[in-house]
Amino acid sequence: MTPVVVVAAVMERDDAFLLTLRPAGTHLAGHWEFPGGKVDADETHVDALRRELLEELNIVARVGGEVHSVMHAYPDKTVELHFYRCEFDGEPQPMLGQQMRWVPRAALAALPFPDADRALIALLAG
Repeated sequence: MTPVVVVAAVMERDDAFLLTLRPAGTHLAGHWEFPGGKVDADETHVDALRRELLEELNIVARVGGEVHSVMHAYPDKTVELHFYRCEFDGEPQPMLGQQMRWVPRAALAALPFPDADRALIALLAG
């Protein structure tokens, strides 16, 4: 099974991280995640992440270094996840009707995240 390549943004402000909630009807609905999405065949990771953040949150991001990457097999698909530090100007707005919130570092471990995110959460919460 060819993995789905996904990029996600780790955006931090005042020791809190910007997260969105996966909506009903999607893979892993009800789990919190770092915003981002699939990389199209003709895109770089940076281009895909900038596109996804503009579509999802109406922000223009500056993509920094990779924080973490992981390959994870779910029952229905395998994902290759790449998390990048990002900065942006302005205020994010949830453009797809998704919930969005800034979550303090100390509260990360208490939220439901996809299994593929566990190592990153441990890294950030530590």
